[in-house]
This record gives sequence, structure tokens and C-alpha cells, in this order.
Amino acid sequence: MKMYILIRDDVPNGFAILAAAHASLAAYLRFQDTPEVRDWLAGPFYKAVCGVSAAEFEKDKQCPDHVVLTESALDNREVAIAFNPREASPKSFKYLRLFK
Repeated sequence: MKMYILIRDDVPNGFAILAAAHASLAAYLRFQDTPEVRDWLAGPFYKAVCGVSAAEFEKDKQCPDHVVLTESALDNREVAIAFNPREASPKSFKYLRLFK
């Protein structure tokens, strides 16, 4: 099981780090009662934090079971998406690059 967190690559690094932390917690709180989260918490407890373009961000919002995070200091701009942990992720996720 793996939780994917996608951060827009045009978000400044300081905000990106905060967004990733908040996204992880927000996804846990949103999906904590699902069987997927129970399995994920039982281990292994994988997460992938990936940087995505604005176009990838918009496309990946179409994938179900997610929460979108905004940043008030950036005029409430959408900065991150966190997905409910899953065994099989969309094929497009295989090509995402890890956030640096």
C-alpha cells in the first residue's frame, strides 16, 4: 500500500514541505475509516511525494479518493493533492518524479 502526495512544482520549497506534511495528515483524517488506511497502517507504511506540473496536477485531480490542499499565504492556491493509500495506482503515477 502506498499513499501518493503530489506537490505542484511551482510552489516554493518552504511551502512545499509544509504542504506535504499537511497533505499526509489531511488524507489520513479524510480516509482513516477505510479498509485501505487500516491495511496501510498495518504496514508497510509507504508514501511517495512527487513534484508535478500544473497540467499534471489538474489531470491527477480526476483520480478518485483524494484531498486537495490550498495555501492561504499563496492566495489560497491549490498546492498539493494526497490520495487514499492504494495497492494499485493509476498507470500515470509510475512516471511521476519524486519531489526534490
